[in-house]
Parts: sequence; C-alpha cells; structure tokens
Amino acid sequence: MKENQHDMNRREFLRRLGLGMGSAVALMAMEPLNVLAQKEKGKGADNRMTYRVQHGSGEQISLLGFGMMRLPNNQEQVNELVDYAIEHGVNYFDTAPMYMGGQSEVLMGNALSRHPREKYFVATKMSNQNRRTWAFEESKSMYERSMEKLKVDYIDYYLLHSIGGGMDSLKGRFLDNGVLDFLLKEREAGRIKHLGFSYHGDVRDFDWLLDHNDEYHWDFVQIQMNFLDWRHASMRGGRRSDADAEYLYDKLDKLGIQCVIMEPLRGGAFGRMAQELTDQLKAVRPDDSTARWAFRWVGSYPNVLTTLSGMNRMDHLEENVKTFSPLEACTEAENKLLADIADQMSGFPTIPCTTCEYCMPCPYGVDIPGNFAYYNEAVNNHILPLPDKSAADYADRKQAFTDGFKKALPDQQKWAYQCQDCEVCLSKCPQQIRIPNQLARIVETLRGPRK
Repeated sequence: MKENQHDMNRREFLRRLGLGMGSAVALMAMEPLNVLAQKEKGKGADNRMTYRVQHGSGEQISLLGFGMMRLPNNQEQVNELVDYAIEHGVNYFDTAPMYMGGQSEVLMGNALSRHPREKYFVATKMSNQNRRTWAFEESKSMYERSMEKLKVDYIDYYLLHSIGGGMDSLKGRFLDNGVLDFLLKEREAGRIKHLGFSYHGDVRDFDWLLDHNDEYHWDFVQIQMNFLDWRHASMRGGRRSDADAEYLYDKLDKLGIQCVIMEPLRGGAFGRMAQELTDQLKAVRPDDSTARWAFRWVGSYPNVLTTLSGMNRMDHLEENVKTFSPLEACTEAENKLLADIADQMSGFPTIPCTTCEYCMPCPYGVDIPGNFAYYNEAVNNHILPLPDKSAADYADRKQAFTDGFKKALPDQQKWAYQCQDCEVCLSKCPQQIRIPNQLARIVETLRGPRK
C-alpha cells in the first residue's frame, strides 16, 4: 500500500482549508474554496477549467471527465476531440475493454500517446463480466492488454467494472480467483496509481466492499448520480431500489472516498424532458441547456472528483467545456427547483434505460436502446400512456405513437416485434431492466390494448 495515500481524508482536507465540517449547502456556498481555482494550462488556450484535488496524491483532476464509451470510429476525429479537450484543461479520460468491442482503448491510446504523459490521467476497468474471464489468467491478460492498447506502463485510475451482480458474481470475478489480491499488489508496485470500482445494481455488493475498506483502501468509487436518481432510484429488476444516489454519495462522503460520476445526464434523458419541465428551467436561465443544469448540479457536490460525459461530437465537447470553465455551483433555490422537477419526472412511467448499449448486439437484431428511447420520448410528450380505448383522443394518440415510432426506427428489423425472449440481454443490463418485458410493452402499445 502506498504510504500516507489515505491519510488526508475529507475531514482532514477541509480542516486544513479551515472550513470545518459544515453542511453541504454551506460548502457549496464557499465555491472558491470548495472547487479548486482554475489553472492556466495548455498552450494558447483560455483554460479556465475547474479542478478537484485527489485526496491521496494531490493530483489536480478536471471536474469534467471525458467518457470514451462511444467514440467516432475514426482515429483522426478522436485525435481532434482529445486535442481540444487537453488544450482546454480536460485531463481525465475513461474507457473500458468492452467499449466499442475493444476499439475504444485503441483509439484513446493512440490519441493520448501523442501528448506528454503528465497531461492526462487514464482510467480503465477490469471488464470480466463474462464468466469465461473469471479465470485468473484471463482477467490478468485483460489488464495487460489494456496497458498495451492504451500505450502506458501504468494506469492512473483502475476499476473493478460494474459491481452489483450479487455476491456470487463478486466472489467469482474478483475474490475467490485472486484477481483483487493481484490488483492490490499492482497498486503497491505503482503500476496502478488509484484503485476503485464502478457500481450498478445490488447495493449489498456496494456496502460489502465499503464495509471492508480498511482492508482494500479504495481510492475512489464510480457511481450513477444525477438530480433524478438522487432520491428517485431507477427501477431495478422490476422494483424500486433502496440505493438512491443520495445513499451512495453520503456513504462514500463519510468514508472520505471521492466519487467519479457517471450518467450525470441519465443517458441523455434530461435532453428529452417533457416540455413543461424544460420551460421551468428556461424561466430561470433562458440560455442554459438541460445538460448544463445537470452538470452544474453534480459539480456542486464537494466530494465529486470528476464528472464523466460521453462526448463524440465537437459541439458537445465545446459546450461542456464552457459549463466547467469555470463551474458555477447551483444556488439553494436552483437545487430546490431541480428537486421539484425530479419529483415530477418520477411520476412519468419511463423505462430507466441510459443507452449504455451493454445489452447490444441483440441476437435477433432488436435495437433495444432505440426502442426504449422513443418510448420514453412518447411518455415525456404525453402521447403515452394511451387512454382507455373509448377516450376521444385514443385514436389520435395511438396514431401519433405509431408514426413517431416508424420515423425513429425506420428499419422494421430493429423493432421490438423481433424480440424472441431469449434473455441474453438480461445479465448485461447494469440498470437490471427486464428488457423482454419492456419490449413486450412497446409491442402491445403498437398493437393497442387487448379487448
């Protein structure tokens, strides 16, 4: 274990700054101290990026992190995105072996290796969800291949990927096979600088790993956190999870373990909010997108180390860089507004898909995220749920849903009708959505209610 790596926990960090242990609201109000002052980096760039200090190492991490799950499959385009990000102060880049079938690590490694190593921090994962990779040698080979593809001789932030499949999975993937012991030794040797895990699903796994923190000394944990999931946890396995983001964040905060945030936009759902909800935000800040609201909300929390955003277009990257350069923390009134909107959104019968595409490809060609995205859009636009068949507007709303569905998914081979209920997708979904059941709901909606 690296000496003194965990000595400066959050309490000590705040004490040294002279802030004391006031409430989160009070900390947010002290933005210049809570969020690191911007540093002038980059050559010729107007870099006003907001940074956070990694407690153990003192590294300065950009509060905007570059999530590289879905990159353009074109090296030149990826290079342009990475160059712009680094020039404007982004220095945290996140990938995984399973992203883009392994191509993400290759594209990211080629792009980043063109820059000085001290300009960026690499995050990747042990993506051994497939039972075949539970064997120690297979997992070890995955770790070594990541270094080769990323063109690095050490990994800054390494994660056990997608914890939450239950204790049998946790033991099989990391504990009984010696993989976690190996990774702890790699951290001790300096080939892994910071070791953590990403969490989806069963909160008992999350609690168990943190309850054993004295043994493992987690440097960081990646969680799903946004203003909707803060107190309205996603539907998991057909029931409401008790592991809302507030619970996850608070437990990590108490332990002094910093958070890396995924799904701050809830898979783009905030960009497809019902119009009356968007109007409430526009009334307060007319020029701000819903994405900017969501990023500001996440970044206002002091125990967040970085916030991942999947950016495969230059316009998205430019907008996000502006949001964090510097970040303007949400006010108490804005936090209340977002909490009210979350309460309203929680009543909408949407499917909690974040379009991560872990479920893809479907053996039968169904575009699972595409089907769910349009269904949710129809809910937000109040086309769904359909009223009783005897209602005056039933026919018009059913036709609007059908027309919109055909426009969103013109290839009928990708429609929910093609689902054969094979359940291959079920174990892959980090949100634990009962995918065949939800696809059947779409089919039933297209056909109309049974008589």
